[in-house]
Amino acid sequence: MKRMTATGMIATLCLLGTTQVYAQDNRMTLGAVAGTTGAGADLAWRFSERLGVSARYTGGLDWSNDYSTKDVNYDGDVNLSASKLTLDYYPFTSAFFLSAGLMLPDIDADVVGHPRNATYQGYPTDALGTLHGKATLVDGVQPYAGLGWRQAHRSGLGVFAEVGIIPTDPEVSLRTSSGVENLDTPLSAQLRWEIRQEEQRLEDEANEWPVYPVAVVGVSYTF
Repeated sequence: MKRMTATGMIATLCLLGTTQVYAQDNRMTLGAVAGTTGAGADLAWRFSERLGVSARYTGGLDWSNDYSTKDVNYDGDVNLSASKLTLDYYPFTSAFFLSAGLMLPDIDADVVGHPRNATYQGYPTDALGTLHGKATLVDGVQPYAGLGWRQAHRSGLGVFAEVGIIPTDPEVSLRTSSGVENLDTPLSAQLRWEIRQEEQRLEDEANEWPVYPVAVVGVSYTF
């Protein structure tokens, strides 16, 4: 009898909790945002006072940047885009929320390197050409954590802001425009090794930033 009573109480509490969740106004919020991963849209469903889910896509942020190592001057064209799916927790049942979930970022750069001197690792620069390659800061599904402000607790226009972080995983690949490192000679073998060392140096410097900051702002409308 006691077991039946306890089971009945648990079932009643679960039913009351479910009823309370669905008693809340289910609100959908659509936002236009821009920030460190580009510009795009944010869609959120707040299904209770304290919980919701959201999805976002941003992209189209490209720029050029210069970077130099001891032996090479690099020109890079950086491309950024990111998709996100998170669970959002509103601890004060207002606009402030904590967010955790997954992000699919694509942050990389197409790079062209110009050796500074007349020779590079024993090869004449004229015969070597330039160094071409790709530097990837982060790619693939990554964990995401953040906090923000979304006025999803009331209908109408509002403002949106969110900051968060994702871990980085730098990877660099380089080759020469002439392809001389692929020749079957001792000097070419040495050049291949030196290029791998240059890739490692760039990756080590990128690893000094173990996370990438995500920050977006925008406007939203809650239905």
